[in-house]
Amino acid sequence: MDRQPVLIGDLVTVRPTTAGDYDALYGVASDPAIWDQHPAHDRWQADVFRAFFDEGLAGGGMLTIRDAGDGRVIGSSRYGPYDAEADEIEIGWTFFARDCWRRGYNRETKRLMIDHVARHVGAVTFHIGEDNARSRAAVAALGATLRPGSVDVLRGGRMVPHVLYELRRA
Repeated sequence: MDRQPVLIGDLVTVRPTTAGDYDALYGVASDPAIWDQHPAHDRWQADVFRAFFDEGLAGGGMLTIRDAGDGRVIGSSRYGPYDAEADEIEIGWTFFARDCWRRGYNRETKRLMIDHVARHVGAVTFHIGEDNARSRAAVAALGATLRPGSVDVLRGGRMVPHVLYELRRA
């Protein structure tokens, strides 16, 4: 399973992130409003974003999202490592420029990513901060269902409560 594909939709082009994408991605991520509901409220800060970016590159599943119309960088998402025991992969770490919110960019990106891995995994999961209502609504709109309970996820050196949504293959 290729965790760094090139995916092309009507609204977005998704491709593997390279070190050269840092400036454009930070240009988007430096907006504090993007992170206001996120457990990492400070990810708009350069040093915090740098650690997030470097972790994404090292993990091998980070993707840069461009507007298909004008080619500008509008956000990023990632595939987590494949969990063979659970037969699932996580999609997450997603952010978009605010002018792309509620315009179908996130939905199309996630659909492309889900469709890309669906034949390889039994489930796609989404770990979302408990208080992140925006992201919870977005994945629920994709048809993902909430697993009971919550999980603590290591984010930024601390454990943060998250809920877990999943799309399971029938």
